[in-house]
Amino acid sequence: MPFRRSSGILLHPTSLPGGFGIGDLGPSAFEFIDLLASAGQRLWQVLPLGPTGYGDSPYQCFSAFAGNPLLISLERLIEDGLLTESEARNQDVFQGGNVDFPAVIAHRRALWPRVLDRFEAGGGRPARDRFDRFCGTHAGWLDDFALFMAVKDAQGQAAWTAWEPDIAQRDPSAVARWSARCAREIRLHKLTQFLFFEQWQRVREACRARSIEIMGDLPIFVAHDSAAVWARRELFRLDSEGRPTVLAGVPPDYFSATGQLWGNPHYRWDVLGRTGYAWWIDRFQALLALVDRVRIDHFRGFEASWEVPGDAPTAVRGEWVKGPGASLFEAVQSALKTDRLPFVAENLGVITPEVEALRVRLGLPGMAILQFAFGNDPQARDFKPHNYPRNLVVYTGTHDNDTTVGWWTGGAGHSTRPDSEIKNEREHARRYLGLDGREVHWEFIRAALASVADTAIVPAQDLLGLGSDARMNQPGASSGNWRWRLVPGQLTPDTSRKLAVTTETYDRV
Repeated sequence: MPFRRSSGILLHPTSLPGGFGIGDLGPSAFEFIDLLASAGQRLWQVLPLGPTGYGDSPYQCFSAFAGNPLLISLERLIEDGLLTESEARNQDVFQGGNVDFPAVIAHRRALWPRVLDRFEAGGGRPARDRFDRFCGTHAGWLDDFALFMAVKDAQGQAAWTAWEPDIAQRDPSAVARWSARCAREIRLHKLTQFLFFEQWQRVREACRARSIEIMGDLPIFVAHDSAAVWARRELFRLDSEGRPTVLAGVPPDYFSATGQLWGNPHYRWDVLGRTGYAWWIDRFQALLALVDRVRIDHFRGFEASWEVPGDAPTAVRGEWVKGPGASLFEAVQSALKTDRLPFVAENLGVITPEVEALRVRLGLPGMAILQFAFGNDPQARDFKPHNYPRNLVVYTGTHDNDTTVGWWTGGAGHSTRPDSEIKNEREHARRYLGLDGREVHWEFIRAALASVADTAIVPAQDLLGLGSDARMNQPGASSGNWRWRLVPGQLTPDTSRKLAVTTETYDRV
């Protein structure tokens, strides 16, 4: 059974406007939800919500279960008496513009101990009871995560493989010793998780009240430097020192001539299978407690994934190795007790008939990217709207693409191809869309919403017609990503009305 016909906007919460250096779950989130509703949108798509690690990437998180404390609204903490206005606003770098992650992280680390002190001293009994229940309910991942983060703090943020050997290896006596030594820091990390989850649930309730669903994002792989790998080493392909023996990535593709070497460890699918995929079931259930649908990043890796030797400098030298296939999803579906998995398969890149057969067998919609529709790649025909099936999610572009205006006017993302090829691609797009001096981003939006695809998603940057400087991520670049965000008032009522008219015209309200 396909999803109902609808549309939505892709905007990660860190990209919301606000006065504290980064988008968060405070007033700007609720203003954005109101805008979605007024524009007739029924979906808000976000990137992974976990605590970001290497490169500030939401796809390299310190936990597969935890939330990102940087998203905690300081306005809400001020309202709750856990912070003062002067404490929250003591940095001049928070005047707007892109996220300065080092400054934001340093600011929040200085605030959390004060929040903990006030919560312990003056937190009302209902809040303390909710906190105790939260710690008990989530103990399965929260205890390991809080200890991991506390030890990481004490070890100068070093990766866990560089810690003192006994705690790196989780020797029981070392775990007990560090748990006692870092008791306050452990409680602090548990409290920030409690605050994130409470604030997120308020956001989700506001979405539900306006008939808006949230589409989350689940990366297939987890970061090596994470509580997930440190606490469950037996589930990953590591050597005796805890280092990955093989790394995840993809071979050379549209984005990179040397492929993408992500650095994540691969799973021991045989061990996971013998447990009935319990860890994966827990992971899906935890995410579905926060969102309504899930985009599964790199879905093709469940059929076969690119394995690169652990010492390789690039992803060029690797091989495709079979994954768990349908057996994992059948176990998840049985645990969720559902006839239809609320998942979207990110089926971009090197997609084989076997991958498509798995997606079709599971009944999952795939993805189409309009920016990929006009080149000479053999897969381009599948991205043209006249070839879409209904069970599909169409995007003008994703977080990994340039913005549509940037794609149309610049060379970003096309530098490895001849100028003549780029010229032919744009001329094809001009003919297909009937462009004649009109705004290319709105023509892309119109084409996506007019298509038969059940779901259409537009990044906020495309809604605003922004150029390449608003790009969220450039695959293969190790720095400078994930920083873009809105400024207050940038999403105007006029833009909302124009989107509402287009949405209603193509029966997506």
